[in-house]
Amino acid sequence: MSSPDLPESVHAFSADALGHDDATGIAQRLRRREVSNAEVTEAAIRRARLVEPELHGVVAENYDLALEAARRLDNERPGGNPGFFRGVPTFIKDNLNVAGLPTRHGSAAIPDNTAKDTSPFAQQLLVQGYVCLGKSSLPEFGFNATTEPAHAEPTRNPWNLAYSTGASSGGSAALVAAGVVPMAHANDGGGSIRIPAACCGLVGLKPTRGRLVDNDAVHSLPINIISDGIVSRSVRDTANFLAEAELWFRNPKLPRVGRVDGPSGRKLRIGLVVDSINGHRTDDVTRNTVEDTAQRLERLGHQVVPVAVPVPESFPDDFALYWALLAFGVKANGHKLLNPAFDKRKVDGLTNGLATMFKRNFWGLPGALWRLRRSAKDYARAMDGYDAVLTPVLGHTTPPLGHLSPDVPFETLFDRLTRYVNFTPLANATGAPAISLPAGLTEDNLPVSVQLMGRHGGEATLLDLAFALETEQPWPGLWQQAQQVQAEGTASAGG
Repeated sequence: MSSPDLPESVHAFSADALGHDDATGIAQRLRRREVSNAEVTEAAIRRARLVEPELHGVVAENYDLALEAARRLDNERPGGNPGFFRGVPTFIKDNLNVAGLPTRHGSAAIPDNTAKDTSPFAQQLLVQGYVCLGKSSLPEFGFNATTEPAHAEPTRNPWNLAYSTGASSGGSAALVAAGVVPMAHANDGGGSIRIPAACCGLVGLKPTRGRLVDNDAVHSLPINIISDGIVSRSVRDTANFLAEAELWFRNPKLPRVGRVDGPSGRKLRIGLVVDSINGHRTDDVTRNTVEDTAQRLERLGHQVVPVAVPVPESFPDDFALYWALLAFGVKANGHKLLNPAFDKRKVDGLTNGLATMFKRNFWGLPGALWRLRRSAKDYARAMDGYDAVLTPVLGHTTPPLGHLSPDVPFETLFDRLTRYVNFTPLANATGAPAISLPAGLTEDNLPVSVQLMGRHGGEATLLDLAFALETEQPWPGLWQQAQQVQAEGTASAGG
C-alpha cells in the first residue's frame, strides 16, 4: 500500500516553538512567556502542512481561526484564561461537534455540513485552554480498527507509512506521534483510544464509564460502551488532562482521581492475561512484550500472577452482535441520529456487512444484552484481590494498510478483526478503566504496546503503574528513533 515515492517514516519534530515537549511542557513555557501562543500555534500549523501529504490525519482545518484565538490569548491580561493547557494546540476527532466545523463521522454517507454547537465533551476538553486546529480522521462511524475510509486516503502510521495507525482515533494518534500536536482528542467504544495509541507508540487511557461527561451517542445506546479521552506522548499529559477534566465535571459515584504526578512506590498485585478467550493465540512478538513487561513490574516490586478472563465464553459473540446492532442502527436511522441528509447507499462494506450480520442474528440480542450488562458485576467480582490486570492491547502486531480495509470481503474482514481486536472490548462492556502503554518496537519499526486494566474508578492506580514503567524505562519518541536509525546508517556508511 506504500507508494514508491513515500519515505519509510515521517515526523515534524524540529527546534521550533513546540520543540520536543509534551503538552505539559509547552503549557509551562507558555505560562513563563518563553514562547508566545501565536508562535506555538504557527509551529503546529507548519508541522501539520509538512506531514499531511503523507499522513492524511486532518479532515477539516481550522488554522486561521486557531491563529486568531492564539493571538487573542497573547493579548489577554494574566489570569484571563486559567486553563491548565492554555494555548496548547490540539485536534478534535471528527465524530464530535465543534461549532463552525463539519462533522462527517468518517463517512461518505454524511454530506458537507457545519456544526452549530460544540458537544459537551468537546467543551470539557477545550475549557482546559486548548486551541483547536481542526478535526482528525477516523474510519466510518468508528467501526473499524484501522483508519482507512473507503472514500478517502488512508491515514498512515508515521512510524512506518506502509502500516495502519489503528482506529478509530487513528488521525489523532498519527498527528500526535508525528509531532504535529502533543495530544489530541480520542474516544473508545471497543478500543478506539487504546488501539491507535498502541499502533503509534502513545499513551491511551480509556476512563471508567461515567468518569467524564457523556459522549453524544450515549443516549441512543442500550449499553453505554463509549468513553472519551485523549492520546498523548507522556503519562503526565494524560494524568494532567484527567485531573483538569475532573475539575470541570466530577461524577460523585466514582472515587476522585486527583492529580497523579508520579509513581507512588506502592506494591500492587497484578493479574496477567496473555491469550484472549476467543481462541486465537497472541502472536510471539506481542506475547514476549507482555511477558517482558510483567518481569519489569516484578522488578519494581509488584506481584504478577496469571488470572482467568472474568467473562463467559460467549463474550466475543455477544460483543460482536452488539457491534453489529450499532451498525444496523446507524444505517437504518442515520438521518435521525446523525444528519437529515444521511445517505445509507454510501456506507462502506464493513457497515453493510455488520448490519446484515445483525439482521441474521437479531434473535440473540436479548440474551447478549443481558450478559453484557452482567459483565460489569462479573468483572468487579473478579478484580477482588487485584489492583490491575496486564494484557496485550491487540492479538498481533500492527498490520499493513489494506489488511483491514473496508473493501476486503466482509467474512474475511470480520475474521481478521476478531483475531486482532480481542482484548480491548472487555473494558468497554464492563465500564472499567484501561490504559495502553508503549513497551517495545518490531523489526519493522512499529511500536508494540501493553494494556493495564483497573478496578472501576481505579484510574489513579493505572496512572501510578504507567508512571513507574515510564520512569524505569522511558519509551522513545518517533524523533528519537529516527535519530538513532540515522546515526546507525551514518556509522555503517562510515565503516
